[in-house]
Amino acid sequence: MDTPQNPAETFAQVLAELKSHYGASDSEIARRIGSHVSTVNNWAHGKASPRAAAIRRLAAEFPHFTEARLFAAIGKRAPAPLSADDREALLGVFDRLTEEQQQMLLIQASAVADSNER
Repeated sequence: MDTPQNPAETFAQVLAELKSHYGASDSEIARRIGSHVSTVNNWAHGKASPRAAAIRRLAAEFPHFTEARLFAAIGKRAPAPLSADDREALLGVFDRLTEEQQQMLLIQASAVADSNER
């Protein structure tokens, strides 16, 4: 898989820049993304890294910092955006599968997506 092994900057460094750029505290960031302040504090001190959902909320709340940059700072590639056309095409294929095939594909896709969280 193409995951950056040595990110150019740590997540703690990016978070410090985000806080400076927006004049935001750990508690404001936590409030805006629906997280606990201790979680944001752990990110700020390099004790933990955020999960994909938190990175997406950070990028949405603080748009100067893209998902790609935030994911790269934890050594991962950002999940690709899904256009409305692609979403419709995927659902069209999914709708043509039997119930068993849908369940199998859902299990496989979930496993692949979950591997991005590690």
